[in-house]
Amino acid sequence: MAKAENSTEMVRVRRASLVAGRRPTIEMVAEHAGVSRQTVSNACNAPDRLRPETLRTVLAAIDELGYRPSQAARSLRTDATHVIGCRLLPSNYGGTGGVLDGWFHALCDAARSNGYDILTFAASTDDDEITIYDDLLRRRAVDGFVLTNTHHADARPAAIAELGARCVAFGRPWGVKRPRHSWVDVDGASGTSEAVRHLADLGHTRIGFLGVDEGSGVGDDRYRGWQTTMETLGLPTKGLVARAADGIASGRVLAERLLDSSRPPTAFVSVSDAMAVGAMHAVEDRGGLPGRAVSVVGFDDSPIASVIRPGLSSIRQPIETVAARLIELLLAELNDAQHRPARVLLKPHLIARESSGPRGGRATATVGPSLNRDGRTQVVEGARHKVSVTPESKGTRGRDEGL
Repeated sequence: MAKAENSTEMVRVRRASLVAGRRPTIEMVAEHAGVSRQTVSNACNAPDRLRPETLRTVLAAIDELGYRPSQAARSLRTDATHVIGCRLLPSNYGGTGGVLDGWFHALCDAARSNGYDILTFAASTDDDEITIYDDLLRRRAVDGFVLTNTHHADARPAAIAELGARCVAFGRPWGVKRPRHSWVDVDGASGTSEAVRHLADLGHTRIGFLGVDEGSGVGDDRYRGWQTTMETLGLPTKGLVARAADGIASGRVLAERLLDSSRPPTAFVSVSDAMAVGAMHAVEDRGGLPGRAVSVVGFDDSPIASVIRPGLSSIRQPIETVAARLIELLLAELNDAQHRPARVLLKPHLIARESSGPRGGRATATVGPSLNRDGRTQVVEGARHKVSVTPESKGTRGRDEGL
């Protein structure tokens, strides 16, 4: 009975404070738990200093009163801000962007669910970004950083380490064998390999590749997936590769060049959705319909892929999983100075739509579920050749290794 009365009193006090426009205070918690203000503070910030029974009593009072410690005060005591810095990159590619936008949203969600917030900032160059790192750390505005757009000779991870801070990266440390930071990336080679196998299953043997200039870690990785799988399947590669700077216009020009050759491809695997949209324009310029005259598969499954007609088949990145793992790894490093760097490589998966169809357009997709060559279920979405592969959970399996 006494316990019930005490619980009722707790609820009454909490409601009264809320009605009065006041949030429960540390003094209220101390009074109802029958302990000092310092004991409540220890329960929130240094629970190891309290006896188990005392800690349980204080935590029960905190829970029942709905008390939330001041984040600003906690930061002063623990020297932690519970804020993570991340450079905001602009959307680009004339309407095919949006993948990073979705990833940023997922990153903010993942951070917030762990009691952190994301501070975004703009920087024109990597050098500017490093200068901002230094400024934010001097002002104690952030606890660590999430890096994006990794590339060869990337000086940012080393600069952060020299500043005494921690970071994780969305992207591999291209050219660095033993990085000192954790990273999460999407296996681009696996994605383009799946695209090639998808097109080969549809009867295509001359499958072109539209890529970016050599030297891009991401671009070269996606090219390797195409090349290796073409060779494994015994398909020709000579005269089927074209490269340029990424973009819709470039994709159009490159596709035109290959389509005008003496032995043109019947399908394209593109390094990006931007290139793929350009290739679709090139097919249409010649009076053909993408998916029937020539098939096209992009990469990223950006928002435009499901909006344009015919719909663009594309490789979807598991951006929500990427975001969640990045936050998980960064917090592990912030909480444990001895935490070993980890590397996580996640598999993307194909979302097949009308732009990829049988060679010559001689057949239509079967209505109902079917299986591709590696045994994963494909579900027809309704329109001709419009197929969506296994649930996303099947496509986010990857390797997670300590270095």
